[in-house]
Amino acid sequence: MIPLNEIICGRNEDVLATFPAECIDLTVTSPPYDSLRAYKGYEWDFEATARELWRVTKQGGVVVWVVADATVDGSETGTSFRQALAFIALGFRLHDTMIYRKSNPMPANKDTRYDQAFEYMFVFSKGNPKTSNLIIVPCRHAGRNNDTGNFREVSGQTKKPHSNTGIIKETQPRDNVWTFAAGVRVSTKDMYAFEHGAMFPERLAEDHILSWSNPGDVVLDPFVGSGTTPKMAIRHNRQFIGIDISPEYCALARRRIAAVDTMMMELAP
Repeated sequence: MIPLNEIICGRNEDVLATFPAECIDLTVTSPPYDSLRAYKGYEWDFEATARELWRVTKQGGVVVWVVADATVDGSETGTSFRQALAFIALGFRLHDTMIYRKSNPMPANKDTRYDQAFEYMFVFSKGNPKTSNLIIVPCRHAGRNNDTGNFREVSGQTKKPHSNTGIIKETQPRDNVWTFAAGVRVSTKDMYAFEHGAMFPERLAEDHILSWSNPGDVVLDPFVGSGTTPKMAIRHNRQFIGIDISPEYCALARRRIAAVDTMMMELAP
């Protein structure tokens, strides 16, 4: 048995070690990174966490790992890439390298560096993803005839399409660069949640939950922080498990979940 719909305080690798194998459908998380690895005074072990995520993820399950690199002595650390390669070495497929672009990045105030405006969203899968509910958006070229361009062969030569393939459809899957505003009053309307200093936007968690899971699935966040992933899981009829080593953040996440539970009960017919 696994502790469904609970926030558990403890080291995530120790908590996950008590779970049976292949019990989690989807993980959506953003770990502390580089100089932030001392998390409210606590350390965490990337290798142990990654091994446990491989073990508890179901066949066809997905891990969304949102991460960026610190800049140390003028150089980005590259930790994000090393972590991605470590997940691959465990057996995960790198299903997609996605970008979370911040529409309102913090100015860097540097003369030699462009403002840092994005984080990676590595989407790892254990085999082929069993769920892929791609978000559909309007196509900006809708209605045009799509036989006007060329395509490139393996040799590098370009050729015209063999036949008229028709009119471009009204909609298409969204691309893999997702833009969200972040910060006070925009990541969430839950003002008390900003007691956590590094929240990702609710819409980021929501869109991944909708993309890679179905109602009733189990969604994990092993660095649950302010509780964004569980909140959006509840809203979309998924079950959740949140883990955090910080008692203060566990209390914050529980408060946030209680609020959304109350809201959902009030909206129920």
